[in-house]
Amino acid sequence: MRNLLLFFTTLISFASFSQKREVSFFIEKALLNTALLNDLNNQSRSLSIDSLLYKANLKPQLTANLLGYYAPVINNFGYDTAISNGQNVSAVVGFSQRIFGKSQKNNQLAAISLLKDKVDINTKITKNDIVKAVRLQYIVAFSDNNQFLNLQKQFGLLNSELEILKKFTQKSIYKQTDYLLFLSTVKQQELILLQMKYQFENDLAVLNYLSGTNEKAAIVLAQPEMELKPLLAPESSIYNQQFEIDSISIQNQKENIANNYKPSVLLLADAGYNSTLIAQPYKNFGSSLGFNLSIPIYDGNQRKLQTTKNALALETSRAYKKQFERQFKQQQEQLVLKLSQNEMINEQLQTQLKINKTLLDAFNKLLVTGNASIPDFVISLANSLSITNTIAQNNTEGLLLINELNYWNTNEK
Repeated sequence: MRNLLLFFTTLISFASFSQKREVSFFIEKALLNTALLNDLNNQSRSLSIDSLLYKANLKPQLTANLLGYYAPVINNFGYDTAISNGQNVSAVVGFSQRIFGKSQKNNQLAAISLLKDKVDINTKITKNDIVKAVRLQYIVAFSDNNQFLNLQKQFGLLNSELEILKKFTQKSIYKQTDYLLFLSTVKQQELILLQMKYQFENDLAVLNYLSGTNEKAAIVLAQPEMELKPLLAPESSIYNQQFEIDSISIQNQKENIANNYKPSVLLLADAGYNSTLIAQPYKNFGSSLGFNLSIPIYDGNQRKLQTTKNALALETSRAYKKQFERQFKQQQEQLVLKLSQNEMINEQLQTQLKINKTLLDAFNKLLVTGNASIPDFVISLANSLSITNTIAQNNTEGLLLINELNYWNTNEK
């Protein structure tokens, strides 16, 4: 037991020189090391490029075409020259320009912009998810480590009391059974202390996994600063933005359906050299102009069907939005209630702890005078450890509730 106590004492001394880590350290690492965020950022940049590509496609298109063709006729065998012309040389610069209405251009650009907005909101939500997950695991790891340190202090006090009891037992002031009962309690506490140490190491490993770090158990985790954010209305939450964009996207698709049934015009032109080299090839420089007008007349009632599908999509989006707003409020109310209950339980636990501490102080005084009832003392010690453990769990639960509330009350724009 002395060796184990020496080990824990050395561990405290080593920890006092260890590096201190804030929760922000792990959050920054997690945001940096998450491939999904990199993917979403690249998607957003790619959609910005798509917008530029579409604008570039609206500009006049010029192409240069060079063609050389020869179909020989040997001993009257070969392609019919009336069809093949025998040979052909063409060097032409072509021009094409699609004519779009302003509403069509704006509609397509808005569609690309809305896709980018969706990706950007998914990026914000993903960041919020990562922050929540890392904070949660940090709280668990910190609480385990904090509980380990508190148990370690209690273990040291128990050992001191055990030494006192041992001396009094040797003097026959206390029974041997009293000493063995107390020793059993100390040994049980020793096991709990070791289990808590391993629990912290495992929870730290999970925290490292989430954040992409490799911190060791020797680090010191700082007290997490958990300030409760103001409660938001559902429409102010970042999670509501996705429904707003869905609604705008569906309206944009409705306009796109209408634009697809508008006439479209394609202007064509070319200039250059085109000749069969048969007669006066030096005169075969020229140009041409043309256009292509497309007017939709009948498509088998597809437009009406597409419009109906669009209306159904809008109805579905509104239903999901209404459900989100209802559940958002319920979630807030439930979390606020739990937080209030957590605080009331903590007050009761603190009162119990004070009473139990007074009782233990009385037992400590009786112990040194040889008048303590060891079985009752052990029961009081067990109650004290149980209350301390419950307080630690309740404090952890309070931090987790604040973390959950802050998750939902995020309104990053």
